[in-house]
Amino acid sequence: MAAFADHPTVQTMRARAAAGTLPEAPGVIDAAWLKNLCLEAGADDVGFVSVESPYIAAQKAEILAAFGRTKTAVSFVCRMNRENIRTPARSVANVEFHRSGDEINDTARHIVAMLQEAGIAARNGAPVGFPMEADRWGAGQMWVVSHKPIAVAAGLGRMGIHRNVIHPKFGNFILLGTVLVDAEVTAYNAPLDYNPCLSCKLCVAACPTGAISPDGAFNFQACYTHNYREFMGGFGDWVESVADARSAKDYRGKVSDPETISMWQSLSFGANYKAAYCLSVCPAGEDVIGPYLADRVVFSKTVVEPLRAKQETIYVAPNSDAETYVPRHFPHKTVKRVPSGLPRQTSVRGFLQALPLVFQRGRAKDLKATYHFTFTGREEVKATVVIADKTLRVTEGHEGTPDLSVTADSETWLRFLRKEAKLPFALIARRIRLKGPPRLLLAFGRCFPL
Repeated sequence: MAAFADHPTVQTMRARAAAGTLPEAPGVIDAAWLKNLCLEAGADDVGFVSVESPYIAAQKAEILAAFGRTKTAVSFVCRMNRENIRTPARSVANVEFHRSGDEINDTARHIVAMLQEAGIAARNGAPVGFPMEADRWGAGQMWVVSHKPIAVAAGLGRMGIHRNVIHPKFGNFILLGTVLVDAEVTAYNAPLDYNPCLSCKLCVAACPTGAISPDGAFNFQACYTHNYREFMGGFGDWVESVADARSAKDYRGKVSDPETISMWQSLSFGANYKAAYCLSVCPAGEDVIGPYLADRVVFSKTVVEPLRAKQETIYVAPNSDAETYVPRHFPHKTVKRVPSGLPRQTSVRGFLQALPLVFQRGRAKDLKATYHFTFTGREEVKATVVIADKTLRVTEGHEGTPDLSVTADSETWLRFLRKEAKLPFALIARRIRLKGPPRLLLAFGRCFPL
């Protein structure tokens, strides 16, 4: 704390307090004053959103759960070094991510401390890093506050086709932070009236798993299984590989020496992202776009192709779209089948919420069916799942005429999903009952490989 007390921004706050130039609190904070405070604390850009803003209505409950007195969400960005992110050397890119994450956390802490010096209550919305609220693993969202929708509402950018926020000046080479403040601000920001995304589809070309589709669809599972292999679920799978190994030789048959060393590096220095190529190749943003506009061929050769040409292992869930995509588009990359790393389902509602994240469009291309699910026992839930034209729709309650009705004891269904119960035995015991062609249940399973 002694070192922080000597920080120039804190000294500035104390000087302003002595001079009587700080705003009165609680009440309304001058927006220009607050923006300058955030920039002094280390932010590269900042915007303000009222907790009552319709643009973050879906996040209001989580914001108030994090800090019940919130009146304003302060969204800010810190820039990353572009060339460090663009390199195929994952060590360089990951150090940039981690150090930028430290900068975000330090900036948020400084903003909160400076507001505290001014007598204004504030709280860090959510730190950068994994795991976050680990006790929620498999039972709900692990993050505290959703940075992306708040940043968009604060006018700090718009979501690109790659699902990252693109700042109008800095492009997507940013990390996001949020501070929740118990005071209103004299002026709030509005979302950008345009999207900096160029729809150039370079992120589509660079993604080694095919997670980003040209039509804008996103395969969450493909991205998560590979990029976050050494985070959370992937780490859990590695631990089980160690536990299941009968000997060192048996372990090495499952996990290569480079994979073991990479896991050690993640445990020692911070979890390694396997690919952030969608960020690397994005040319959007005033500070970024120049080389792309000057010569797109050269830009592709120097930025995109080194990532596409990289020889590396791509982790895919068995029977997923990614498993088919990688050999076809990147024959020089090695495919390794692994569990998706997604949480084991502990509730029926969690299962239904996870369906859009696991849905594999390619596996569903020939399927057109309506499913009615009725869960009984510990959780009584009814839901409708419609799969048609490579799209998925999940709604609560029963809608329309089903092609297949599934009635299941909720505990048995969850054990079936976790591979702790066999479907034939559950059908014989009538813990799971079907009305309609059983082949449709098999077709359903093909669309959601775990």
